[in-house]
Amino acid sequence: MAKLQRIKVVDVMATPSLVSQEINVKGWVRSRRGNKNVSFIALNDGSTINNLQIVVDLSVFSEETLKPVTTGACISVIGQLVESQGKGQTVELIAKEVEVYGTADPDVYPLQKKGHSLEYLREIAHLRPRTNTFGAVFRIRHNMAIAIHQFFHERGFFYFHTPIVTASDCEGAGQMFQVTTMNLYDLKKDESGSIDYSNDFFGKQASLTVSGQLEGELAAMALGSIYTFGPTFRAENSNTPRHLAEFWMIEPEVAFNEIEENMQLAEDFIKYCIQWALDNCQDDLNFLASMYDKELLERLNFVIGNEFVRLPYTQGIEILEAAVAKGRKFEFPIFWGADLASEHERYLVEEHFKKPVILTDYPKEIKSFYMKQNDDGKTVRAMDVLFPKIGEIIGGSQREESYEKLTRRAQEMGVPEKDIWWYLDTRRFGTAPHSGFGLGFERLLLFVTGMTNIRDVIPFPRTPKNAEF
Repeated sequence: MAKLQRIKVVDVMATPSLVSQEINVKGWVRSRRGNKNVSFIALNDGSTINNLQIVVDLSVFSEETLKPVTTGACISVIGQLVESQGKGQTVELIAKEVEVYGTADPDVYPLQKKGHSLEYLREIAHLRPRTNTFGAVFRIRHNMAIAIHQFFHERGFFYFHTPIVTASDCEGAGQMFQVTTMNLYDLKKDESGSIDYSNDFFGKQASLTVSGQLEGELAAMALGSIYTFGPTFRAENSNTPRHLAEFWMIEPEVAFNEIEENMQLAEDFIKYCIQWALDNCQDDLNFLASMYDKELLERLNFVIGNEFVRLPYTQGIEILEAAVAKGRKFEFPIFWGADLASEHERYLVEEHFKKPVILTDYPKEIKSFYMKQNDDGKTVRAMDVLFPKIGEIIGGSQREESYEKLTRRAQEMGVPEKDIWWYLDTRRFGTAPHSGFGLGFERLLLFVTGMTNIRDVIPFPRTPKNAEF
């Protein structure tokens, strides 16, 4: 007799024609309950938030056979799928054969059937994907990655792979993780006391990238429309619910796009991703909404249903100053030239406009050297997309295409020309207007899942003093 092929639980639930057929399912035991006649096993294989109920007739199976079937154990079950008589599920499986692949000692298995705090689950990040919460979060994470590729592919963008090891600091922030093969206790120094990297692997100082943007711009000036999607690294000592040392970034760069097209691309992109989640992750979103954030679905639909406000920075400051004059208190001061804090951004979105906001034309002093300078000599064509509950979710700009202006600005901001000569070359040879932006993948996931800590939307978070697993 031919061996039964395993069917995933998600497919069992979605295929009515399987009812009354003999099938094979495999997965991990979420719980087991019952009486002296029958045992009910909740089985989950990670393919869906929903468990499949296995019904075990205790007159057919010995206690010895079922003793190792405890929470966390991995089993294979062959049985007949029937319409369920009880509440909570449409179908259930009447077990004929149960095989235990792996046991989980209930005295030491940490995920027993009870509530666990998210803080505790971070300590056992190797096991937390088995919980309902993190199964849902990571299935949504997968779907968001698919949506990102789908969006850009449909619009003729090319997925471009930028380096993870780099010798340039895109943001000029200096908060980079160094990459070296040298013995740190025996560093060679030159006469001036600087470290001599001539014997190191790359022969110069190298770091993990903070952004693929500069290299992405090079590609856009050849291929037209590109996007990068990969890990980036920031050595900021920020222990907040919104910062990671290792995170993923999506960075489109488009030749011939000016700031208006860049803003529209950002709005279309983020709406597409949220719509994808609503269309493809309904069960997981419903679960997260019921457990963590009752307003989640309402907020996702709010973003899709509203045009994003375009607001110059100067006007935004005036609105915030007027709010302060009327007695609104903010933790951080507000004045022209200030880099807005999350509380300011959220006020504009949640209280003043009650819509997502794209803030533009920031003071050049608080933005990077590569942003296109406006004619007023004070501001640059930067843009930040501001969202409810999060604040800034996207940051971007029209890039400065003038070789002279870009070189001058880099000098003013202390970016050495020897480090970016190749970047400046795109302005020397066939320069063109172009724009782009960066979206932190985990920030998007915070919004889509309703989770409140960024450590809970990436499988193994890297934060100050934490590089476990």
